[in-house]
Amino acid sequence: MLGDYRITGRRATEIAADVEGAVSAGMLEPGQQLPPMRELAEELGVNPNTVASAYRILRERGVIETAGRKGSRVRPRPATTGRDEIRVQVPAGVRDVSKGNPDTALLPPLAPAFAAAAARTDAAPVLYGHHPLDPDLVRIARADLDADGVPDGPLAVTSGALDAMERVLGAHLRPGDAVAVEDPGWGSVFDLVPALGLRVVPVGVDDEGPLPDAVARALEAGARALVVTDRAQNPTGAAVSAARAGALREVLGLHPGTLLIEDDHGYGMVDLPLHPLAGATRSWAFVRSAAKAYGPDLRLAVLTGDAVTVDRVRGRQRLGPGWVSRVTQRAVVELWTGGAVDRAAVAGSYGRRRRALIAELRRHGVPAHGRSGVNVWIPVPDETGAVAALLQAGWAVAPGARFRMESGPAVRVTVSTLTEGDMAALARTVARALEGGPARRLV
Repeated sequence: MLGDYRITGRRATEIAADVEGAVSAGMLEPGQQLPPMRELAEELGVNPNTVASAYRILRERGVIETAGRKGSRVRPRPATTGRDEIRVQVPAGVRDVSKGNPDTALLPPLAPAFAAAAARTDAAPVLYGHHPLDPDLVRIARADLDADGVPDGPLAVTSGALDAMERVLGAHLRPGDAVAVEDPGWGSVFDLVPALGLRVVPVGVDDEGPLPDAVARALEAGARALVVTDRAQNPTGAAVSAARAGALREVLGLHPGTLLIEDDHGYGMVDLPLHPLAGATRSWAFVRSAAKAYGPDLRLAVLTGDAVTVDRVRGRQRLGPGWVSRVTQRAVVELWTGGAVDRAAVAGSYGRRRRALIAELRRHGVPAHGRSGVNVWIPVPDETGAVAALLQAGWAVAPGARFRMESGPAVRVTVSTLTEGDMAALARTVARALEGGPARRLV
């Protein structure tokens, strides 16, 4: 079962540490089956409850997964091997279109906003015991959510979208629970879910969002939560259409106990309308981050949801960081109210670049996806070969392995640094790199 390796330890923490150390060192490989708890307890001369506690610790740390009677095994991708490590080294002179960052020329200057926010705080300092939310931020955020059809609900502020997702998942789920996640999808979510001791259930996605049949299968199989990106999905650029939203609402209506988490990843930088799913289930959360339109270092996201979910998030926040800096909240208000970003112009700029690259790729017979956002997703027959060939030709693209589990191989290109003059050359280079095999479909 474990080959030559023998687990050691007398206490639960010692047994868990031994297994995790063996995984990190490569002595236990992903997918290897662990001994049944009673069998290992007998071998170590300890109570079976001790081994059960050790396995629970390992699940909570994302090292192993348990599938009922099938037992426990080392996770296919342990939390200690994050997907961010799956990247290319970019030599000097190579154009890097792999990062997923926004165009810095389209980001607003932050100094005036923070100066105004600091002046307000100097005049009325925020102290312990004060309300954690800036009232102007709440008012503006709620008005925006109302305009986009997001149901009424209390608000919280978190340190970015991923922080919000972690808090919401932790507020409802327990180790071993399954979470349906888009595939291809955001690599950080693929890492976060198992790091919380939860199981990822991949759900196929096309240009209009998650596939309803795939979502239905995941929920029928026991997934307790669903994570959906409404717009500018990373990496495919998918955006949930009105028709797809209706179909997904029907599926969710059959599973009202599902925890629904929506990430409006394209907020402030896309021109496609929002079609929210929020409210289709009893427990839901809707997240908007300031990162893409206003700056990745603005670690601030607005979260709304049902009263129970938001109350649990706020309660846990109070026991940790307490609150997200009111100075930062006030700076975001200054950016929102001062017209620092022309959202239509930003969306138009990214849209023109995406469409131009996709059109050039198709002219060379290369299908690609990019309905919204800053990325273009290009299915390929041989991912490693395509990445290497493009790197040799002077272009660094992101390997699709960072963003997928069961979906086909692909590469991701970020258009933020591309100009109109780049499109033909890049598309021609991609087409040459793919010679020798047809591109595969998105799912």
